[in-house]
Amino acid sequence: MSDDLFAIPVAKLQGVGSRKAEELHALGVFTVGDLIDYYPFRYEDYRIRALHEVKDGEKITVLGTIAAMPTLQRYGRTARLMCRVMVEGLLLTAVWFNRAFLKEQLTPGRDIMLTGKWDQRRRQLTVAESEFPDRAGQAKSGTLQPVYSVGGDITQAWIRKTIDKALTQYGALIPELLPADIVAKHDLIPRREAVIRIHRPENSQEGQEARRRMVYEELFLFQLKLQAYRAANRKQPDGLAHKVNNDEIRSFVGALPFELTASQKQVLNEILHDMKQPFAMNRLLQGDVGAGKTIVAAVALYATIRDGNQGALMVPTEILAEQHTRSLTKLFEPYGIQIGLLTGSLSDRKRRDILAALQMGLIDILIGTHALIQEDVFFRRLGLVVTDEQHRFGVNQRGILRRKGLNPDVLTMTATPIPRTLAITVFGDMDVSTLRERPKGRKPIKTYWVKHGMMDRVLGFIRREAEAGRQTYFICPLIEESEKIDVQNAIDLHIQLKQALPQLGIGLLHGRMTAAEKEAEMGAFSAGETDVLVSTTVIEVGVDVPNATLMIVMDAERFGLSQLHQLRGRVGRGEHQSYCVLIADPKSENGQERMKAMTDTDDGFEIARRDLELRGPGDFFGTKQSGMPEFRLANLVEDFAVLEQARDDAAELTNREDFWSSSSYARLRDYLQRELREQNEPMD
Repeated sequence: MSDDLFAIPVAKLQGVGSRKAEELHALGVFTVGDLIDYYPFRYEDYRIRALHEVKDGEKITVLGTIAAMPTLQRYGRTARLMCRVMVEGLLLTAVWFNRAFLKEQLTPGRDIMLTGKWDQRRRQLTVAESEFPDRAGQAKSGTLQPVYSVGGDITQAWIRKTIDKALTQYGALIPELLPADIVAKHDLIPRREAVIRIHRPENSQEGQEARRRMVYEELFLFQLKLQAYRAANRKQPDGLAHKVNNDEIRSFVGALPFELTASQKQVLNEILHDMKQPFAMNRLLQGDVGAGKTIVAAVALYATIRDGNQGALMVPTEILAEQHTRSLTKLFEPYGIQIGLLTGSLSDRKRRDILAALQMGLIDILIGTHALIQEDVFFRRLGLVVTDEQHRFGVNQRGILRRKGLNPDVLTMTATPIPRTLAITVFGDMDVSTLRERPKGRKPIKTYWVKHGMMDRVLGFIRREAEAGRQTYFICPLIEESEKIDVQNAIDLHIQLKQALPQLGIGLLHGRMTAAEKEAEMGAFSAGETDVLVSTTVIEVGVDVPNATLMIVMDAERFGLSQLHQLRGRVGRGEHQSYCVLIADPKSENGQERMKAMTDTDDGFEIARRDLELRGPGDFFGTKQSGMPEFRLANLVEDFAVLEQARDDAAELTNREDFWSSSSYARLRDYLQRELREQNEPMD
């Protein structure tokens, strides 16, 4: 990451005018360094192969000799050019579509390279690209050609040529970032060589070696930031050492209307141990839906309040914020603990009153959405911040919280569980606690997969549950009809269900409703005043109505596995047997695999593993959901072993005194300072 390369505007390259520079800017390429680091996502294979190695229907590049004059046929606007070509002693037919201009060049006896789809039965090659070896400047065939993400007026040919110019002109400036001992330890090729090979691979082995080197570097630098941040914060006490009264905690837990599971007790001990330390806690609490994360967080909040501090609970939606406000008010009311609610829909007057009470210390726990980290929110003495699913903070967001004044302990909860080893490695700056047990009395949710034609049976299921006094969620992907996507929408479905089930109360909930409308609909459903709630995925996380026993998901194939599991987790929260019905198209891509996974297991960790396999880490670890960067080359599933090794190397290096002082690591320290400075988090 040389300052030199990243200080040179991409417009300095020959052939990159102002218009092309703007096109590159749209791709995130602003400097020569950005361009050199703009790696291909795959390669087109133009290497010559023998016909006997190729299966029918495969793409192939062959070298042959034109054996006869070509023939040209026209069908309206379509032109088909055919020519007999001798390849490896076999006479085959080469076919071009809409390439009539080639007819004059296809002269018998001339050598030609052809790339296209092989039809073994007809001995025919449908040509996608062709070249003449005797023509200067045509050297694509016989090589691996990189394929880049392009857009606008930027073509593959242009970006290949431009990157080639950058490597030729500035390749000597590509720096070596990794220390020599790490390069030697893992037998990695030099960085300059790896970057050039990624863009210009001579063969598959070269490309694999280059990728191995750059994948390790990418994961190592990611882990280095996490480990350096952690090591720097462990150098001196920087947090609030809570005075936890164990007798008070035992009394509070003993007064709960249920007994904590062994798993809940274990993670609570881990959290309270962290809170007692003089270092700011940064812990991830992960657990399956319904595993009881919220009550663990409530005990931790109780502990910080009993030590004279305030707590904050940040959640992804206003509906969830309002629900937590109701449940925690009920829980803490006997102890005189005051709860406040701060969301974006509050009136200016209510917001001012809340902020004033918070600053004076009259509010003990503030619950809200991302409004909690706005600049005008001040706590008198903030001791613990609990964040929910979609707010797994990165360094920058934690910096905002630290500037609230007390460098509070941070507990992040997620109901999208991933294997503990992967969690520890991905969130390297966090300690990880995992809840595996379900609370006692929770019954497994029975899950069924049905086709769209079985709606009458689904309606009968709703009626039977309603007759037994139970309630139903009915989820669909869209709010209103879309011409682009043929899926059931909430508004139409609401009308249809009212007609099909006139004796039942049918509610409607979606993201475009006002906060008051949402609260009224959820309140009616929670109170049992409506039997069926038609909703979009706004109810996905955390909504808790114990009397709801049936979850129906329309067009279920359009949801990810983890999202389906989250939706399923909205039922099964009471004493009654609960069910999940997935209405899905069996022919959809990945649809069968997803539905099979959902009906096979209700273990969130197994669901998450299968979701990673089906969707890949790019979707699973979305930026909004987890704060994870999009890696250029690395794949968190395929390259997990490399990720673990990179984590261990980064942790070992940042714990060494000489890392922070030796000139051998100066380039890495410069990189860290630059990265953390951009996020307003200097290491010192």
